[in-house]
Amino acid sequence: MVYDRYPGLVLVVAPSRTNDIKSVKDLAGKKVGVSAPGSSTDFFLKYMLKKNGVDPTSAAVIGVGLGATAVAAMEQGQIDAAVMLDPSVTVLQGSHKDLRILSDTRTQKDTLETFGGEYPGGALYSTAAWVAKHEKETQALTNAILATLAWIHSHSPEEIMAKMPEETVGKNKDLYLAALKNTIPMYSETGKMDPKGADAVLAVFSVGSPEVANAKIDVSKTFTNTFVEQAKKTTGNAK
Repeated sequence: MVYDRYPGLVLVVAPSRTNDIKSVKDLAGKKVGVSAPGSSTDFFLKYMLKKNGVDPTSAAVIGVGLGATAVAAMEQGQIDAAVMLDPSVTVLQGSHKDLRILSDTRTQKDTLETFGGEYPGGALYSTAAWVAKHEKETQALTNAILATLAWIHSHSPEEIMAKMPEETVGKNKDLYLAALKNTIPMYSETGKMDPKGADAVLAVFSVGSPEVANAKIDVSKTFTNTFVEQAKKTTGNAK
């Protein structure tokens, strides 16, 4: 089952480069931060470059992490752009109102435009062999996560924040709440895998990994919506 229907990856221009980097094509020859070379953020960058007619290897990829180190690298001008996740994006937006975002896959609009369908960013998964031998446990886990998704979509961001541990929320509650509001739309309402989304994941990883590109993977055999559909019959949590 899928719980993140959008990946939440955001391609952001460094505040000091807002005036001269206005599109993905402008990233050719630039220094772009990713969490780490060879990571999903790196693969997303290469996919976006290729999609926009730019050589995927033309940008200098620099590992800057995903948290405070990434924000610092952007604000200090160590990099020209970066692929980031929340809450780092929300932190930058709070300090730089004119922050330029080239692609924001926290949203349905950009996700569908970029990938042609939903893009599963997080899922409940295991080996086929384990699932075959533990169908009861697999169903129970699926039911539990679907119940959680239903709760998220039936409560306000403020109510959700009130349930979170203090160490997760942190000292700046306003910032956490803002990030929460930006990321809630990423959570699936159905738990189902979108076949187009599965194809999109393969396409993205094929650009970044020749091994994946040459593997001739049939993605239709890598997921099942059976447990989500069964949950709908027994619990009513799945739409």
